[in-house]
Amino acid sequence: MPFAPTSLTMNEAETVLAQGLQAIAAGDTQIDLGACQHFDSAAVATLLAWQRASSKVGKTLHITQLPAGLESLAKLYGVDQLLPR
Repeated sequence: MPFAPTSLTMNEAETVLAQGLQAIAAGDTQIDLGACQHFDSAAVATLLAWQRASSKVGKTLHITQLPAGLESLAKLYGVDQLLPR
């Protein structure tokens, strides 16, 4: 079952980052953001951290159902091409 956070803002970024890293360490290669309704720039940083962690263990991370607003933030910061899909 993919890891699926429902909120990813600066307030919960540390906790959600750790949960995602645990999921990746356990072999999960998919993160489903379909239920993620609250996010800010911390979400972009968290996605990139998950991608780096996944690469370090030789896995390809897949982000599904990336919210349009989060994709817009990534484009604003010029990192949208770095996000796994």
